[in-house]
Amino acid sequence: MTPVALITGGARGLGACIAGQLAAGGYQVVLGDIDPAAAAETARRLGDGAAALGLDVSSESGVDSALDEVERRFGLPWLLVNNAAIMKAQKVLEIDIATFDAVMAVNLRGTFLCSQRFARRLRAREQEGRIVNIGSLAGQNGGTATGAHYAASKGAVHTLTKVFARDLAPFGITVNAIAPGPLDLPSVGETIGVENAARVFAGLPTGKPGDPRTVARMVVELARPDAGGITGTTIDINSGLYLR
Repeated sequence: MTPVALITGGARGLGACIAGQLAAGGYQVVLGDIDPAAAAETARRLGDGAAALGLDVSSESGVDSALDEVERRFGLPWLLVNNAAIMKAQKVLEIDIATFDAVMAVNLRGTFLCSQRFARRLRAREQEGRIVNIGSLAGQNGGTATGAHYAASKGAVHTLTKVFARDLAPFGITVNAIAPGPLDLPSVGETIGVENAARVFAGLPTGKPGDPRTVARMVVELARPDAGGITGTTIDINSGLYLR
């Protein structure tokens, strides 16, 4: 039976890269995104093993409806990847409350809602599964280049990972996070500025940004059925910028 994976924010960037790796590994991937047209275009590029749907992760009804549709079309997913996120580079004194709330709604509430609703379905059917949250180096070291709201939201995602992992461990549902540092993605330059991104990349111990495919391959590994002993952990992929 073909395993099903739902990737939030799957239309572009890291989400699309993760979807590509999972599709190549034999998954039926479903790209959930606030921009369904972009998600559909990415799904077309990935081929028959990919599908797209509109998904607002900050909406309770939106998350429930999306999971209903995925289950109706493909069956209950084995894997949920919480990748959807908003990043807006702002100095802490410049952040307005509307932007702060929007970032938290997607990055934190979205991760919570998707994880909770997915886990409820797994439990109701007595099935095991995997959840992988995409955290961030900013959530570990309070990085200011991405904005305090983004850093705080990702720090909270790392904490949610531990809480969900502890509560769901008895049921064969693992919950882990990956904390990428700067990645070689166009969105980095678009968010913090091309010149600023170049300075950040040059200051990395490795001298270059991380490859998003490394993150995607780690998702594949964490999703393996024999990876059940790995839960509640955050895996660093940060070019040596943060060591612990």
